[in-house]
Amino acid sequence: MRITGTMFYYYFVCRRKLWCFCQNIAFENESESVLLGKLLDETAYGREHKHLMIDETVNVDFIRDWKVLHEVKKSKSIEEASIWQVKYYLYFLRQRGIKIEKGILDYPKIKKRQEIFLQEGDAEKIETLLADIQAVIAQEKMPPPIHWKICKSCAYYEYCYV
Repeated sequence: MRITGTMFYYYFVCRRKLWCFCQNIAFENESESVLLGKLLDETAYGREHKHLMIDETVNVDFIRDWKVLHEVKKSKSIEEASIWQVKYYLYFLRQRGIKIEKGILDYPKIKKRQEIFLQEGDAEKIETLLADIQAVIAQEKMPPPIHWKICKSCAYYEYCYV
């Protein structure tokens, strides 16, 4: 099974959202927050060649000089998920013989950046996470809601709580 960057990100955000997404239960097109993120994506870093699809699996925002991978995010609200998504991209590319020096999380709205590196032990953790993601996706029943503060701004909020 191909694990996309979105799936990896959703694993950290909410396993229920991950499961729904993989069952083609999608509400992102109706979400104001998602639409704002898409607008940011369209307007930020306009000079870069964006959305590099690699092996029909991961869609990287952009890579400068094949040395630095960039992932653009709207906010730092789910920073751990963003960090691990970038680490997954670095791992994914290394598995294919493409050695990227580092990743950068770009937050253009707040004019911040964060450098991300694959560190010792990250590859093993990513492999464990990939197995966990597959296990979540394979479940017959969706996982329970997480009752987290970010739920109120989630595209799936009404599906989970109303």
